Amino acid sequence: MIPRSLGKCLSLGEIHMKGNSLLGTIPDLEDLQDLQSLDLSLNNLSGPIPHFIANLTSLLYLNLSFNNLEGEVPITGIFSNLSTDGFVGNSKLCGGIQELHLRPCVYQETQKTQKKDVLSLKLILTIVFAASFSILALLIVFLCWRRNLKDQPEPEVRSESARFYPNISYEELRIATVGFSSENLVGSGSSGTAYKGTFASNGMVVAVKVLNLLHQGASKSFIAECQALKNIRHRNLVKVISACSSSDFKGNEFKALVFRFMPKGNLDEWLHPEREIQKSSLTILQRMNIIIDVASALHYLHHQCQTPMIHCDIKPQNILLDEDLTAHLGDYGLVRLVPGFSNGSELHQFSSLGVMGTIGYAAPEYGMGSKVSILGDVYSFGILILEIFTGRRPTDTLFQASSSRHHFVETALPEKVMEILEKKAFHGEMTSISTNGEEYWGNIKKEQMECLVGILEIGVACSAESPRDRLTMRQVYSKLTLIREKFLGAEDV
Repeated sequence: MIPRSLGKCLSLGEIHMKGNSLLGTIPDLEDLQDLQSLDLSLNNLSGPIPHFIANLTSLLYLNLSFNNLEGEVPITGIFSNLSTDGFVGNSKLCGGIQELHLRPCVYQETQKTQKKDVLSLKLILTIVFAASFSILALLIVFLCWRRNLKDQPEPEVRSESARFYPNISYEELRIATVGFSSENLVGSGSSGTAYKGTFASNGMVVAVKVLNLLHQGASKSFIAECQALKNIRHRNLVKVISACSSSDFKGNEFKALVFRFMPKGNLDEWLHPEREIQKSSLTILQRMNIIIDVASALHYLHHQCQTPMIHCDIKPQNILLDEDLTAHLGDYGLVRLVPGFSNGSELHQFSSLGVMGTIGYAAPEYGMGSKVSILGDVYSFGILILEIFTGRRPTDTLFQASSSRHHFVETALPEKVMEILEKKAFHGEMTSISTNGEEYWGNIKKEQMECLVGILEIGVACSAESPRDRLTMRQVYSKLTLIREKFLGAEDV
């Protein structure tokens, strides 16, 4: 049978399952709004044609031929313009548009009444049985809970996230980080301090972010981060392991988040190392992969989450790299749930945490009192692109009030692109060669240079001063993916 979980793969564009001897009915795929092609021909599928297929506005191709489908063929959506080729071999189908020349559907009232009575009886019996079973199960669970509650000692204070993640105590975190020692310190900021830790029970290496509760809004930031992390899962988001809300050995309030440890540190350390020999510089392709990883994470937060989210603090320090230099977006202390998409007042309780973002990365409209939006994230992402490929921070002294990073790059494109790119990214490939008055760069093909110009143009478009002039992350992710394919294709030529 076709697994029902297929309907949860929201980004599927094509499904081709022709000739696989599949049984059962067609599962619910109504959430696949990007589906363009559906081929289930030459199988043993049975039952009626689901009406949700007619509601898939993106569907351009449908083939259900040579199955055992029965019942009425819809006449709306893609069914309004289909030929008989898509239905041939299903002798029990009827109705549909006239061009299909299928037999009309005949309904016999007697059979319908009998079926209705049987279904009603089955429904009543099912409800009675389910209600009885549910009451019995709840009673057993309640009795077991009461019994365990009496046998167990009083648990320490836990946060709401304890319902979703394994419970981790302050003592476990203290032991894992060797008393939060300076040797295990991996980062610090106004909102908190991060330590590397290793759990003695299973050897898992983690990063423990201990919040600075003296910092204004720290508790709300902790709640916001838990609220965001408990509902999101993506390969390019930092994986949360658990959270701890308790007291330390002195009785002071203690709040911490536990993440998967990222051995390669954050992106800022790679772009702006304190010592030149501290880290090898990133290649062009590595920088391209990192920016696409971040774009993928933001595309997920903005367009694929059940409740869209705004990160509000996109910057190199919040982009962590694993052992393969795959980028993971982290730090959700300023996250916002998009107004209008969320349900319940509890989702709007994080509206007073102060200025959204970091100077140089925050969208200019935030400084004028505008509400946060996903286009604010897009602006920060655009600035990030320009920083990754030019190697200059947005607060660089080169950029005065009259010449922002956006203007600096925009005026250099496309003719002077080589003058603004980070030279270390080419690893010795920046050898200037003049031919017939034109300047080229060793080992960098013309097609690859066009790709770099294209990426910087996306950065400029994303960091436009007016929100209405910016791209969406759906557009950005699609464009960057195509540019990388072109870059790799030119490399192989």
